Amino acid sequence: MTAIRKIHHFNGFSTENDNTIFKLEENYGAHHYDRIGLVVRQAKGCWLTDEKGNKYLDCLAAYSAANPGHHHPVITRAVMDALTGNYASVLSNVVFTDPLGIFLSKAASFAPQMAPRFGNHGNKVLPKNGGVESVETAIKTMRYFGFKHKGIEDGKQQIIVFDGNFHGRTICVVSFSSTPKYKHGFGPLIPGFVSVEFGNLEQVKKAITPNTCGILVEPMQGEGGMRIPPEGFLKGLRQLADDHDLLLICDEIQVGLGRTGKKFAFEHENIVPDGVILGKALSGGLVPLSVFITNAKIMDMVFSKGSDGSTFGGYPLACVAGTAALKIFEQEKLAEKAAEQGRILKAKIEQIAKKSVHVKEVRGKGLFIGIEMKNGNAMEFCRKLLKFGLIVNDSHGHTIRISPPLIINDREIEFMVKQLEKVLAD
Repeated sequence: MTAIRKIHHFNGFSTENDNTIFKLEENYGAHHYDRIGLVVRQAKGCWLTDEKGNKYLDCLAAYSAANPGHHHPVITRAVMDALTGNYASVLSNVVFTDPLGIFLSKAASFAPQMAPRFGNHGNKVLPKNGGVESVETAIKTMRYFGFKHKGIEDGKQQIIVFDGNFHGRTICVVSFSSTPKYKHGFGPLIPGFVSVEFGNLEQVKKAITPNTCGILVEPMQGEGGMRIPPEGFLKGLRQLADDHDLLLICDEIQVGLGRTGKKFAFEHENIVPDGVILGKALSGGLVPLSVFITNAKIMDMVFSKGSDGSTFGGYPLACVAGTAALKIFEQEKLAEKAAEQGRILKAKIEQIAKKSVHVKEVRGKGLFIGIEMKNGNAMEFCRKLLKFGLIVNDSHGHTIRISPPLIINDREIEFMVKQLEKVLAD
């Protein structure tokens, strides 16, 4: 199982060669990503194929968007059936669609009762497209909750966030990023956020004021360096939110849907937040889809007719994909697979780290694993690993991200480990 040269040209969408594609992106695209020199022509399961037919093991899964594997046959079939059956098209929100209603019910029941302190009213779901749109929905919810429920003067609401966070790149969200390049030159930035050290409960306590309405947290930070908070951190946030009548919202766009070995990452500390944000893998990686899920009482308090909307948020094709993906998640026990395969993979990587002069630390849960490099030069190793048939990327510059599709099998793990050893133990 290696990256083998098979044929002269492997057709995907087009017959244009790689150099032409590089030039097209250079000439007509924004230069907002630091890409590696690979044009992917086909993606299936855990493998990506280039124009020569070379195979590469995908160790990123598009930052968890492809948790069920690329082009999962059940999800792909559902999408194709919707297209050929003429029930996939976007429709005006003035009418109802059965894909939306069914998806909302499945997503609502997929999560535990959110915000149980507000009563067992069931969950409600507000769908959007990219994950950051649902982050904005959560921010709206916290702010309106502060205004309506807590009586905070509108415009004075504050939300506590965390250093190293990554919730997307809208102007609102980059306003509270601690990464300068995400916001430099894009001002004026949006106020109303207080950022404290990730994992530091004492700083959270000190940041709470009468104007605080919520806490927005990634249970584990992906872009922030594959960081796992100290044990008890989420429980502490839950207690502070209860004590001060705040909404605790978990952004699980990267770490939810089985990625860390649990259905939701917040389950590692046996807490239930007041709302959860999901995206990426929610549609199996085939259609943009995200959701904000919260207690029905809170959702109905915040959103009324005309207070929110989205042309493509929850459109039929996305809902068909989402319903199929949630079904696959349960039927194929993806969280359980991630827990077991992640345990095996992490142990093997730790053995490599012991022999490596380059590795500082290995950390993670499930198939959410980071390999921090001593010299902070993770991307240098990512480019080397490409030559050995692995697709990886850096997290925060210093850490190699290992987050393959959750369907990865034993043979694929062995292949990954052998290639990692060749580069890291060198």
